[in-house]
Amino acid sequence: MAFLGRFKSGSAAKKLDVKAQFDVLGDPHPGRKSTVYRVRDRNTREEFALKILDAKKTAEYEARFKGMDKPTEGEIASKFDHRFICKTIQFGKTSEGSPYLLLELLGASLKYIIGIGEKVLAGRRLKYLRQAGEALETVHKTGFIHRDISPRNFLFTEDGEVLKLTDFGYAVPATGRFLEPGNRTGTPEYMAPELIRLHRTDHRLDVFAFGIVAYEMFAFKHPWGHSVTGAVWHANPPTDIREYRPEIEPHLAELIMSTIQPDVTKRCPSMGQFLNALRRVEKETV
Repeated sequence: MAFLGRFKSGSAAKKLDVKAQFDVLGDPHPGRKSTVYRVRDRNTREEFALKILDAKKTAEYEARFKGMDKPTEGEIASKFDHRFICKTIQFGKTSEGSPYLLLELLGASLKYIIGIGEKVLAGRRLKYLRQAGEALETVHKTGFIHRDISPRNFLFTEDGEVLKLTDFGYAVPATGRFLEPGNRTGTPEYMAPELIRLHRTDHRLDVFAFGIVAYEMFAFKHPWGHSVTGAVWHANPPTDIREYRPEIEPHLAELIMSTIQPDVTKRCPSMGQFLNALRRVEKETV
């Protein structure tokens, strides 16, 4: 790719003049503290996703970690060169002072596909679960916690064959003070109880969120129902996935349920263990 030849992949760069370098294609996609644009490089004609962070909101968030030497989103995201993690091509600041990340262009989100229903996912879930699980395991092995695992942060390639993890806006190192209570971030419906209750956390909060994603891929429902309050506070046990999908392969059902145990000591302890168990599952249904 000619564009990649001009920049070291995943590197920080000089300030980016967005209007001079790119044509913006289609409508922007606003998020909680950033906006993503589909852009075309004016020289190479290659297309990318350009994520521009809101400077004020980003500064407010990073202020939580003052004095802790926390890497930025761009610094974290650029550490990964994995087939199931969205590639960060370049990061830095725009000429207007906003942090940005230039990313590989991907397609629909898993959230969108779950919304479509069974016809898209049928027979392909095990493949997608393995891909998503390998991505998250890589994040953990690299020494980070993602902290915002949800269907909207998994994106498909344009051909629908590969599912990739993206968005490291809330990721932190899995060390020391970053694990202490007080940093409650993420998507409420996917937050683990220990995070909500401001207890000490570790990588298992990602395992919990991943389990809910897996559950929704089969049941098309949240394990705590449609009530956000019920989901967040986990006042009752999760609904067994077999109540929604009685035909699901039994070992797979048990594996998914093991990831969403509110008691962190009873939860599947790691993505590595999840993947090892998943490899022994040969089909989605009995």
